[in-house]
Amino acid sequence: MSTTDAMTPEMTTPSILPDRHCLRELLRPWKLATFGVGMSWLLYGAVCYGICDWDVGVSLIMGGVTYVFAPWSVTTIYTAIRLRPRGWPLYLVVAFVPALFAVDWAYWLYHSVMGNRMLRWENFKTSMAFYFLCGILWCFPGSLKELVCEFKKFQSDHKAGQNRNAEL
Repeated sequence: MSTTDAMTPEMTTPSILPDRHCLRELLRPWKLATFGVGMSWLLYGAVCYGICDWDVGVSLIMGGVTYVFAPWSVTTIYTAIRLRPRGWPLYLVVAFVPALFAVDWAYWLYHSVMGNRMLRWENFKTSMAFYFLCGILWCFPGSLKELVCEFKKFQSDHKAGQNRNAEL
């Protein structure tokens, strides 16, 4: 059984909070590398773009919280909707709390303390999209090689389906 087979939503019930397995997944080299690239871009933007509400401190906080919680949020939302375990709406609420903290509450708290001008709504829209995009990328429970294999398999299955539809 591959890593992806072991983690299919049909076979697991979502955890109401991130567990050790979820946190161990964050130590995979490809996830750490993509986090490093993303954090580098955030820090570069904080130093070079001159946007009033984008600085190093808020980049570290929001980026770090996103890395730790976004994959868990995406997995929890997906499995709660797909499996509908008892109390599934609670899973959705709990999964959105770290998202809101990462993209808005930490932003507001940090800039309130620092006395910076805030572009809160603009930041919310952009950061929420990035939070869930990162969560989708990092929720894959496997190595980079396994991710590439799964992607290639998906592509070939998709092409085969298109070819069958064209023949009809």
